[in-house]
Amino acid sequence: MTFQSPGWLWLLLVLGALVAAYVVLQLRRRENTLRFTNLALLDRVAPRRAGWPRHIGAALFFLAVGVLIGAMARPAMPVEVPRERATIMVAIDVSPSMAANDVEPNRLTAAKESARGFVDALPDRFNVGLVAFSSTASVISSPTQDHQAVIDSIENLQMSPGTAIGEGVFTSLQSIRSFDEEAGQDPPPSAVVLLSDGENTSGRPITAAGRAASDIGVPVSTIAFGTGSAIIEINGEPVEADIDKAALERLAADTSGHFYEAQSESELSDVYDDIGSSLGSETVEREIVTRFVLAGLVLAVAGAAASMVWGQRVP
Repeated sequence: MTFQSPGWLWLLLVLGALVAAYVVLQLRRRENTLRFTNLALLDRVAPRRAGWPRHIGAALFFLAVGVLIGAMARPAMPVEVPRERATIMVAIDVSPSMAANDVEPNRLTAAKESARGFVDALPDRFNVGLVAFSSTASVISSPTQDHQAVIDSIENLQMSPGTAIGEGVFTSLQSIRSFDEEAGQDPPPSAVVLLSDGENTSGRPITAAGRAASDIGVPVSTIAFGTGSAIIEINGEPVEADIDKAALERLAADTSGHFYEAQSESELSDVYDDIGSSLGSETVEREIVTRFVLAGLVLAVAGAAASMVWGQRVP
């Protein structure tokens, strides 16, 4: 058990001082009683009461105060709670060829809009992550159920030289394998959605990435952007922005994924419709303040009752 506001526990020192003061007062009362030599008269003035039972009320009262102080410190206990493990990685090509405007307003902007629409349409229970790839690939957002954070990351993507589609797939697979402690032995149900113009210029081959995804049962759905009839400028020189739809189609086919040219959210829903649910668990700190307050109230009521039975007043 932990306390999320442990500073309040210093009040236990004050409570300790009150307990000490109570003990001292009881000892002094006993001494004063012994000085009263006329025992017969003493018995008429203050009839004998039970010894230790008369302290039960005070003890319960002090316990109640201690428990309520503990409640103020916000106690919490680690508990296992269900966690949805189903995961989708979105991999977006940010190479210079994605600046071609054969798709309005350009390929990258269209890819971002498609990716945002896809993530926004995902059921809340799915974890979604983001990978950007150019000459290399990197995880921009690890799998999370905070879909808005992923959408914001998509909006902030910037272009970079090179196109490594294979690396985009491999990086997505690695992010899936490291999703949680069980993912290595028990991978979550997952899929990759890759948006690109399809021309691989660096990194490992697309075919190798497809085999790796197929071996662990992760389908890769691809969305092709561009018509091929576009020119872009690189370092002031005009360059034809080629596309390779056939490579993207083969990648999808080799991994049992889907291949798209249209930017249709209804078609993309096939991606997550094919993914099952897998509930794992995670440990979180859950406050148990209510239990402490209830225990404190029970002790306080019990203390009051004990004081009325064995004492003359509530402590």
